[in-house]
Amino acid sequence: MPPKTSCPVSKTQFLEKAEPLRVSINGQEMLAEVKEFSTGSFGWYMNGKTVVTIDGKPVSVQIGMNLTVVGSKEAER
Repeated sequence: MPPKTSCPVSKTQFLEKAEPLRVSINGQEMLAEVKEFSTGSFGWYMNGKTVVTIDGKPVSVQIGMNLTVVGSKEAER
């Protein structure tokens, strides 16, 4: 089994220095906000809605996205 990846920043560094990330989904710009998850990991979170066209028909979709920093659950507190 490969060794676990260690996180290069502490939770404090992340929460103080990380900025929201711009995410484009089907041409719609959205912001993923900096977040500490209930699991102890940290990263970014985004939710929202957009419309995707399928066979010429608009379909409403709900978006939920977590971007978790690998190794953040075990990162220095």
